[in-house]
Amino acid sequence: MIHLPKYRFGPASWERRSTLHTDLQTLCDAVIKQVDCTVVCGHRTRSEQNKAFDSGVSKVRYPYSRHNTKPSRAVDLAPYCNKLGGIDWDNEKGFYFFGGVVKATAYALLCKGLIEHEIRWGGDWDSDNDLTDQSFNDLVHFELV
Repeated sequence: MIHLPKYRFGPASWERRSTLHTDLQTLCDAVIKQVDCTVVCGHRTRSEQNKAFDSGVSKVRYPYSRHNTKPSRAVDLAPYCNKLGGIDWDNEKGFYFFGGVVKATAYALLCKGLIEHEIRWGGDWDSDNDLTDQSFNDLVHFELV
């Protein structure tokens, strides 16, 4: 029998998770059972979205992000590094690995009928499995298709 570690979301992640579409909540709940992670962002208000755009974190102004819907049709989800006590933003390989875990988990949930939407990842916007053809990488971004 395989014993997986018991990860769980902290209060801030739990609050952000509550702003998500139910498919994304289901996805987050399945991912946290496999990999320690944190919900960086769910719903974004007008000021939050425009700040994200102005800082270069987003390519669109409010209301054109999937983060701007209620419930949010996008989540920024990142692996949590216990050694650092947070996110290791410099660990690009870790984000690519994590993106694969999330995509595989989403596919399994879709096949089982537990979610209704496919998931697009900000590391492969066109979903062609070619990670070298991206003009904008948002490795923590996952959204409903």
